[in-house]
Amino acid sequence: MKELLKKLSETYGPSGREEQIAAVIRQELEGHVDDIFTDKMGNLCAVKKGSGTKIMVAAHMDEIGVIVTYIDDKGFLRFSNVGGVSPFILLGQRVVFANGITGTIGVEKLDDIKKLTLDKLYIDIGATGKKEAEQLVKIGDIATYDRKTALMGSRMTGKAMDNRAGCAVLIAALRELPTTEHEIYAVFTAQEEVGLRGAKVSGYRFNPDLGLAVDVTLVGDTPEAATNNVALGKGVAIKVKDTSIICHPLIKNRLTELAEKENIPHQFEVLTRGGTDAGAIHLTREGIPSGAISVPCRNVHTPVETVDLNDMDSAVRLLRAFLLNPVAPDKISSFNAC
Repeated sequence: MKELLKKLSETYGPSGREEQIAAVIRQELEGHVDDIFTDKMGNLCAVKKGSGTKIMVAAHMDEIGVIVTYIDDKGFLRFSNVGGVSPFILLGQRVVFANGITGTIGVEKLDDIKKLTLDKLYIDIGATGKKEAEQLVKIGDIATYDRKTALMGSRMTGKAMDNRAGCAVLIAALRELPTTEHEIYAVFTAQEEVGLRGAKVSGYRFNPDLGLAVDVTLVGDTPEAATNNVALGKGVAIKVKDTSIICHPLIKNRLTELAEKENIPHQFEVLTRGGTDAGAIHLTREGIPSGAISVPCRNVHTPVETVDLNDMDSAVRLLRAFLLNPVAPDKISSFNAC
């Protein structure tokens, strides 16, 4: 898991430009699924064929970034955000473009740091003027944090743990999954960070009986953090609710039963801000019963997102158990009819 997570975290793949990370994931799954393809949206779809319950599991592979909007006469780049990027976190960071060009983020003269906004920042790629800069980077190019991972005991820190941690969990579960009668659609979705876009089209395409998202979630175990039940090292988080979904009770209950039966460390998540691909899946067509499991993560949407490898192991075990023993669709139908 350490090597897999390191490889995924350090790979370039912002929203709308997921080709590099999709290629890495495809390579990791070769020989472990019956079919694998990329759809028109850029989602990487891996299928394990079966005749039983149709289950879609979504783990978004995109990461946040910045997009070039203007190049000035001195060769400095102005930019906007791709996803939830904070100017306070960007300041002083190094970023990298798809072609390997790196830059550092600086700030123009500012008397009050509280007034820092994205339009006060610029990217310095070392160009001596506009002409040289335009040979290296074009308007519309997207950069992400340039950051290597670091191992801290049982914890790993780096960029894009949101949601390469979820991708690693799904890859590991597929690799270790015994033969099952159920049909599994494992979708590494595109453009989640800009509106759950990949999950919308893949949910519509596969129209599964059940949907499940695998993502990271916020924690409340750091100094003076907002009140939150989730903490690193306490196991996989079983989602109850976030701002995009109230998870189907039978799916939440089945996940809980499996965790208890298999002695899998777990905790419950009620996220008061933020959402996952489950929010898009459960609104597809006539509605798809959906839930989510999460990897606790500190410092979300920064270049030092931090996860615990033991929590990831718990997530793999729970996901594998659910794929082998999902809620029967007829039970959900009868439950909803009551």
